[in-house]
Amino acid sequence: MKFLVDECLSQKLTTMARDRGYAESSHVHWLGLGGIQDWNLIRWAVDGDWTLVTKNSYDFRGPAGAPGKPGLHAAQPIHAGLVCLNGPLGMNLALQEELFDIALGEIAVLGDDLVNQVLEVTAGDTDVLIERYPLPVT
Repeated sequence: MKFLVDECLSQKLTTMARDRGYAESSHVHWLGLGGIQDWNLIRWAVDGDWTLVTKNSYDFRGPAGAPGKPGLHAAQPIHAGLVCLNGPLGMNLALQEELFDIALGEIAVLGDDLVNQVLEVTAGDTDVLIERYPLPVT
């Protein structure tokens, strides 16, 4: 498993992934893809067998409560997975790190096979919600 961290998130998350044993993980900027449009990024992620990490959940999984409509991952017959880190607008680095650490812990416990799955880690006012579900929805 290798993570591709979207440019909307800190490059530090890539270092966290590598430190946890996901040595091939990278960041969009490290690959020279800064500014790439989401519809091109999804192709890159799918073709390269990357598990995408983003906070642009809507763009990739679709609207909350209706995953896959019109999310870019839902249109892919097979993908290496999607990790959505959901927090308030302007989510700071500390919260990004906290949510990704939780995601990495969840993957360690449940296994790192996220093929055609989404792992969402959402910061609430007082707690963190973890959801894992198939996408595209079968």
